[in-house]
Amino acid sequence: MNAVQENYAPSAGVVRIEALRSEPGLALAPRHDELSVEEPLEIRVAGEPLAVTMRTPGHDHELAAGFLLAEGLIRSRDDLGSIAHCGRLGAPGAHNALNVVPGPGVVLDTDALERSHRGTLTSSSCGVCGRRLVDDLVQKLASPPPCEPFEPAFIAALPEELRGRQPCFDRTGGLHAAGVARPDDGFLVVREDVGRHNAVDKAIGRLCLDGRVPVAGAVLVVSGRTSFEIVQKALAAGLAGVVGISAPSSLAVTTAERFGLLLCGFARSFGFNVYAGAARLRPPARKDGLFDDLPRKRALPPRLTASRG
Repeated sequence: MNAVQENYAPSAGVVRIEALRSEPGLALAPRHDELSVEEPLEIRVAGEPLAVTMRTPGHDHELAAGFLLAEGLIRSRDDLGSIAHCGRLGAPGAHNALNVVPGPGVVLDTDALERSHRGTLTSSSCGVCGRRLVDDLVQKLASPPPCEPFEPAFIAALPEELRGRQPCFDRTGGLHAAGVARPDDGFLVVREDVGRHNAVDKAIGRLCLDGRVPVAGAVLVVSGRTSFEIVQKALAAGLAGVVGISAPSSLAVTTAERFGLLLCGFARSFGFNVYAGAARLRPPARKDGLFDDLPRKRALPPRLTASRG
């Protein structure tokens, strides 16, 4: 694999602007603010346009690798030759197009995207717009391999740990985060982006570029709701579970059930809801409740179908 250094600074994901602040009884007052950057990234394969996604600049090589892995176009780092931005260093928009060259003897089936009816534009918030059949999306997926059951306390601690690894969110309040964690190692990687799907692709893409996919005995943690495509991406990477801060969608739940993936939602330090794959959790030491070993701040959400976030 060729060098994957980005040709612009990580701070490209944040921009400083002038805004106006209004408070009750006061006139509008100027203030400085920082916003998360959203720009298009065109992903090309061997020079041919493949897809355009709206993303936060930074870690673009990882985003491309994670995207190709989730689409089933590659299976590991060995399928990749080089990844490079197309424009001249310093030229306007130079970082907004990325070319992927397959590895020697590797042919990427880019027509698969057309066969699955995917549109050419992926927004930062929606990754499967234009797709018609779920079976087209999951035909290349497999159930995660067996692993040691996860301790409920490990799952419950993940959201707070993820939140502590979001420096750009601290500055802007406008970025999602995704990370991959394992009980013995903690977080292997955390990435931020204006889109949840992009953050997931960046995190999984980093592990792919490092030759660590499939990732055994690990879970994906996301800072918002869990959609079908996030479950799809986790399965493509061989992950054993997905933990969301908010609710999953109905299709995310049925897909997780189909493949035996642990799927948790509304995760907090005091507990979480389990929507699929409960067999991947270690039974509690006491039999009077799943979360007896967790800190008790307040009761779990009374309705598993609560919809927020």
